[in-house]
Amino acid sequence: MASPAKKPSGAPARPRSTSRSRKKETVAIDQVEHLRQQVMVALDELKAKDVREIDVRGKTSIADFLVIASGTSTRHVKSIADEVVRYAKQAGMMPLGVEGQRDADWVLVDLGDIIVHVMLPRIREFYGLERLWTVGDDLPAAANAD
Repeated sequence: MASPAKKPSGAPARPRSTSRSRKKETVAIDQVEHLRQQVMVALDELKAKDVREIDVRGKTSIADFLVIASGTSTRHVKSIADEVVRYAKQAGMMPLGVEGQRDADWVLVDLGDIIVHVMLPRIREFYGLERLWTVGDDLPAAANAD
């Protein structure tokens, strides 16, 4: 018969505490929420149109939230994206990338857990990101009536 494994001397056997990992997770969630709020303030500050947040947790690992907004002109789109970057930096988050600033029809600001898309309305309608990322989330009322 094999003898049971020896415990380290002086250390009682007890399960490993996960409170440290819970604290890190809570801090990370708080940071994401703070960043999300800053993004929304920046969009509101420069009068972004039709702002929509989409929670993509569980759908993809690239981000937790997508924020989609429209600008009235290429100059407006670029200014909104610049404001998002400015507010993110003030919140302590350096953007991982900013794409599309040259043409400014569609500017993407990658903040890690949050990806912000600022587009002209015609570009937004053409690509339909809201439809893409919300498929199956909410069934239309007519489908639920059956």
